[in-house]
Amino acid sequence: MAITVSGGVLKRGALAKQLGCNLETIRYYENIGIMPEPMRTGSGHRLYGQKEQERLRFILRCRELGFSIEELRRLLSMVDSDGYTCGEVYALTKEYLQSVSDKISDLRKLERTLKSISKECAGGDAPNCPIIEALYGE
Repeated sequence: MAITVSGGVLKRGALAKQLGCNLETIRYYENIGIMPEPMRTGSGHRLYGQKEQERLRFILRCRELGFSIEELRRLLSMVDSDGYTCGEVYALTKEYLQSVSDKISDLRKLERTLKSISKECAGGDAPNCPIIEALYGE
């Protein structure tokens, strides 16, 4: 199978390899509608032009940064409309930043709790575990 078709157009396998993702990831993004239906060869092979390659790179980068599918949909909706402003993107980014800050706070609380309750456990063969008891709230 050729990696590149004419004009920088890639088949799905080549695109997945180039961007370091799974074939199923691309298929999933197509199925949920955040990647457009690609053009096809006469024999049915999917072909991805430069625009689709850039979009997938954008999607993968956003997912790598932790954007949820719904947050990504909102961002792509702005981009696809060609009518977005920097202020709108900024507002969405601030929203996401608050969500990230909240998650960090929750993780720090979880870390403190786990450290505290694990100090109570000797780690031996005793049938009663203070960690389980603490998680039950006893």
